[in-house]
Amino acid sequence: MSPLLSGRPSRLIGVAVGLALIALAVYASITLGMVTISWQSLTDAYSRFDGSNQQLVIRDVRVPRALIAAAVGTSLGMSGALIQALTRNPLADVGILGINNGASLFVVAAVSLLSVSSLSQYVWFAFAGAAVSGIFVYWLGSIGRNGLTPVKITLAGAAIGALASSFTHTLLLLNERTMQEVLFWLAGSVEGRKLELLVQVLPYLAIGWVVALIVAGPLHTLTLGEDVATGLGQRTVLVKLVTGLVIVVLAGSSVSVAGPILFVGLVTPHIARHLVGSNTRWVVLYSAMLGAILLLAADLAARFVAMPKEVPIGVMTALIGTPFFLYTARKGNFRK
Repeated sequence: MSPLLSGRPSRLIGVAVGLALIALAVYASITLGMVTISWQSLTDAYSRFDGSNQQLVIRDVRVPRALIAAAVGTSLGMSGALIQALTRNPLADVGILGINNGASLFVVAAVSLLSVSSLSQYVWFAFAGAAVSGIFVYWLGSIGRNGLTPVKITLAGAAIGALASSFTHTLLLLNERTMQEVLFWLAGSVEGRKLELLVQVLPYLAIGWVVALIVAGPLHTLTLGEDVATGLGQRTVLVKLVTGLVIVVLAGSSVSVAGPILFVGLVTPHIARHLVGSNTRWVVLYSAMLGAILLLAADLAARFVAMPKEVPIGVMTALIGTPFFLYTARKGNFRK
């Protein structure tokens, strides 16, 4: 199927529309909920702060929640596009390949074994867990004939993810205190997250976003085949290494702030390719915008599904992503 936005001007217009939709989604996230907030109240919370309950809710709850959802969605969308291009696997995603589970295991182990109790300290353990699980998945998927293939890396990811998940649950069962501290985090949510958490990881996210856009060009050449890329003078090992590091940084930062949120990185690259074609540079950019929009919309929907209670945002993304995963797997559209 040909892309909907085939020319550069059309794609640039699409970027403008995407940014406008993100701004609209952020505004909706701030103003809609159990209590509806007006534009005047929002501006007064920063220009005429008086310490009222509504203004405190805006500054300490609604705005951080919206900004964190946008940042995490952007990161998950980008990491999904990169990992699908790197592995040439349309089913690849940091959740499905076990990277999220590895990050979660290291965080739970830090809480259980090292008595880490601050969300601000989770980031380093999430980075380490994402890196270790990613290395193991890539290594397992490369063993045997033909090297790395889409099917082998998907199976390797499922195996590492299941192993990490079983270790995580074992630690939770052995330590009740750990379960109480991290259970809300493991559900995957942006509810109750403080802006300080986003500020802490924002430098890593920003670097990851910039490098992702830079490496997308060489990565697109690599998708044409390693022999072709080498013939064009590309240092393929360096491209793979940088791409892998960016995926770890984006995934680790996202998990440390919002917990393991699945399927955003799976769904958005497919929508992006439908819109702009297979050019990895545009796919990564559009996946970033679509990820932010999707996660903001999922978070907004989570507030109204079971009001006055809220459904974890990870449940909402799973409701969207699971049928999409099954549909994609059924099509069997793997690139060899």
